[in-house]
Amino acid sequence: MKMPSDKPNYTHAGEHGTVDPLIISTEKGKKAIKTSFAGLAAIAAVQVVIVYISDSSALLADTFHNFSDAVTTIPLWIAFSIANREPNRRYTYGYGRAEDVAGLAIVFLILLSALFAAYNAIGLFLEPGTISYVGVVAIAGIVGFAGNEMIAQYRIRIGKEIGSASLIADGYHARTDGLTSLAVLLGAVGVWLGFPLADPIAAVLITLVILKVVWESGKLVLGRLMDSVDPEVVDDIVHAIGHIGEVSDITDVKVRWIGHRMHAEITIAVDSGLSVREGHDITREVRDSLARHVTYLSGTTIHVEPEEASGKCSLQV
Repeated sequence: MKMPSDKPNYTHAGEHGTVDPLIISTEKGKKAIKTSFAGLAAIAAVQVVIVYISDSSALLADTFHNFSDAVTTIPLWIAFSIANREPNRRYTYGYGRAEDVAGLAIVFLILLSALFAAYNAIGLFLEPGTISYVGVVAIAGIVGFAGNEMIAQYRIRIGKEIGSASLIADGYHARTDGLTSLAVLLGAVGVWLGFPLADPIAAVLITLVILKVVWESGKLVLGRLMDSVDPEVVDDIVHAIGHIGEVSDITDVKVRWIGHRMHAEITIAVDSGLSVREGHDITREVRDSLARHVTYLSGTTIHVEPEEASGKCSLQV
C-alpha cells in the first residue's frame, strides 16, 4: 500500500483578503470527520444485527474494526477543534501539534482492533463455530466494502487537500475496513461451500491486513512528528528563491509540519554592503515569491546574512 506524498495541494482560497485558507482547511477536515463518522456508525450498526443472527466470527471482527474506525474520529475531531487556537507564551507555535497527537491515538486504536481480531481468530481455530444465513453475511461483506471504500476515498482526498497526515491515515484505516469486509465475504462463501474453517481463516486475513495498515499509518504519523517532509518541498523553495538576483546564496532551508500546516525557516545570503532597509526589501520579495510558487507554506521565517559569512552549505545550484 503506497502512502501519499506529504506535500499537500492547497488551493488559493482566501487570497485577496477574503477568508484565511487555514480556517477553510480546518473546516474541511471537521466536515470530513463528521460525515465519515456517520457513515461508519451506520455500517457498523447494520453489521451488529447480522452478527447477532449469523454468529459469523469474521463479520464480528470486521464490525469491531468498523466501530473502532468510527471511534478514531473522536480524537481527530478534538484536535481539529483546538488547532485554530491562537499561539500564546506557553504554546508559541500554536496548537497544531494536537493533530499529530491524534494521529498517534488513531494508530494505537487500529493496533487494538488488530489484537482483538487476532484473539478472536485463535479462539475460532480452537473451537470453530457455525454461520447462519450465509447469504446475508455475504451481502453484509459487500455493503461493508463499498461503504468503507467511499469513506476512505473521501477522507484521503480531503486529507491530501489540506495536508493532514492523521486524516489520511484515518482514510487508509477505512480502506482497510473495506478489504476486511471482502475477507468476510470470502469466509461466508467458504462456509457455504462446506469449509467451516474459512471463517476463522478470513479472521486471520483481517488481522494481517490491519497490522499492515498499522505499519503504514504509523510511518506516516511518526514521520510528521519527526519533522519529515517530502524532499521536493525543499526543491520547490530553492527554485522559488533562486531567480531573485539580489539573493547570492541559500544556505539553509528547514521545513516542518505542525498539524496540517507547513512552516519553513530559510537563511539567505546577500551583499554585505546593502542597508538594513534593502535587506528587508529583499526578504519581502523572497516571501512574495514563496507565496506565489509554494502556496502550501502557511508560515515562513527568513534569516538574512552577509554573503561572506554564508559558508559552504549552499543549497542554491
